[in-house]
Amino acid sequence: MIKADRKITALKQLQGHIWRTGYESKELQGIVFEDVPEAFQRWHANGIKVYIYSSGSREAQRLIFGNTAFGDLRKYICGFFDTTVGNKREARSYFEISQSVGVDKPSQILFVTDIYQEAVAAKAAGLEVVISVRPGNAPLPENHGFETIKSFAEI
Repeated sequence: MIKADRKITALKQLQGHIWRTGYESKELQGIVFEDVPEAFQRWHANGIKVYIYSSGSREAQRLIFGNTAFGDLRKYICGFFDTTVGNKREARSYFEISQSVGVDKPSQILFVTDIYQEAVAAKAAGLEVVISVRPGNAPLPENHGFETIKSFAEI
């Protein structure tokens, strides 16, 4: 099921526990694009809060961002959300996140994703959305209607 990339919460939690051993032994390292640390630093310096919403468990997210080639990036992240808040392809999940982070309106959140269906769900919940186009992403539908970026430096 991991090979098929199933988004099952219990499976992702188990995966997170397994990963912990690898990260603690330094056999694993979190991979982030080179523009991410600089963007996180800039946003943090400007008082912009960063949250992560991933199909990976919150524990796995902490491990990935805490053990990158650029060091521990968790100091720039205000919180982590996983599928316990809801499916990433359902608008309700993004509404729940907007309630959790305490914004007055969902439109105060910019959601960056690389998956079209997540962009649609976040937009339906009222969030601002951009799609990050990176190597290895699935192709986007023609005329998808979303702003795209190739680097976080564009934000």
